Amino acid sequence: MRTDDDQVRDIYQIYTHWMSQLAEGTLERKSAEAELLFRRLGITFAVYGETAGAERLIPFDIVPRIFGAKEWQRLQMGIKQRVRALNAFLHDIYHDQEIIKAGIISARQVLDNELYCKAMQGIDLPNQVYAHIAGIDLVRVAENDFYVLEDNLRTPSGVSYMLENRNTMMRLFPELFANHLVEPVEHYPQMLFDTLREAAPTNVAAPTIVVMTPGAYNSAYFEHAFLASQMGVELVEGQDLFVHKQKVYMYTTEGPQQVHVIYRRVDDDFLDPMAFRPDSALGVPGLMDAYCSGNVSLANGVGTGVADDKSTYLYVPEMIRFYLGEAPLLSNVPTWRLSESDDLKYVLAHLPELVVKEVQGSGGYGMLVGPTSSKEEIDTYKQRILAEPDNFIAQPTLALSTCPTMVESGVAPRHVDLRPFVLSGKEIRLVPGGLTRVALREGSLVVNSSQGGGTKDTWVLED
Repeated sequence: MRTDDDQVRDIYQIYTHWMSQLAEGTLERKSAEAELLFRRLGITFAVYGETAGAERLIPFDIVPRIFGAKEWQRLQMGIKQRVRALNAFLHDIYHDQEIIKAGIISARQVLDNELYCKAMQGIDLPNQVYAHIAGIDLVRVAENDFYVLEDNLRTPSGVSYMLENRNTMMRLFPELFANHLVEPVEHYPQMLFDTLREAAPTNVAAPTIVVMTPGAYNSAYFEHAFLASQMGVELVEGQDLFVHKQKVYMYTTEGPQQVHVIYRRVDDDFLDPMAFRPDSALGVPGLMDAYCSGNVSLANGVGTGVADDKSTYLYVPEMIRFYLGEAPLLSNVPTWRLSESDDLKYVLAHLPELVVKEVQGSGGYGMLVGPTSSKEEIDTYKQRILAEPDNFIAQPTLALSTCPTMVESGVAPRHVDLRPFVLSGKEIRLVPGGLTRVALREGSLVVNSSQGGGTKDTWVLED
């Protein structure tokens, strides 16, 4: 909200003036109202490994994060560029593998990756799109500098919170929206529906679309149900679908109905017990056969995980140069690959200063934040690295930007990141803003809801 010399930034001037006029205790009361609204709506998520109180409210902060129009335009260009390159990479590695032949990325890095799906080799997808829905995590490290922290291309979650955060803010603070020209986000479900419709198999004019969920015990079940409802499509589980003659059908009260597009929130391994894990009760037997035959489309495509692996992340700037012939508009965080002996040696000597992550990890699980870890935690993690160094990357502890945040002691700075949601069909679309995640614990850099983080409404002001 403020510059280094404590001046209020232009885009926060109106908001700061409004906040200074508030009666004492107003923000605290509004924060309690927001929590009550979230409880009534059932906006929850589950934390794996917890037995008591399996469902939690995601903490919501009522102080918005604000971007100016020009700043957002620069970010949007960089985000779109990155997603175009990632989809080009996925198409390439499942077809001609030109990037491997050019020596930019090794065959071992791609073909030996656990997330590479051999069954996808040579399979053509509509519009050559694999990651129809991408969540690109960004952090601000200076006035005009953003880094991409990671690319989420498998089943990125959080967009329902982005939408409900906006609904809640408009309900609690209508006067703020009267005083600010805030770009809308409520059209995201329609954009998602349009993207899924464009992913339909060739010559299907009016595709039947469904959202496929692992079920009510999944951590993001609220989101699955919310998006299906917002798009006006069926929410299904694997047991609601079957395959006949390489086509997918849904059981209905009026008999079987063919399904053309599945927005699946089920991981690759569990999609089809005949193709992947035979013990999966979440998938549909024969689904991969129908998919590879071109009779049904899956969003996201099978095998996208190889592109959001944290060791593949290192090569995205080169992908942009190779496939698009452009200079990257957004930078990666400097990263050490622990499979490289020199990198490993450096990281082991500097663990208390670094952040170390599993290459296939997500949700903030399985990571070490050196500056906030005890000596015992660092020593234990070091043994994990030594046992399997290829499984880890390391990054510097970034000086993440902070935003004013409502905490128990009042309004205080807390570290934030941003996850815009990028939709790829015949064109690339995204709503202005995204999900701002905030580390609610003082000094914490971990914003994931599973690790105690919360969310904010993200405003992009009209020019």
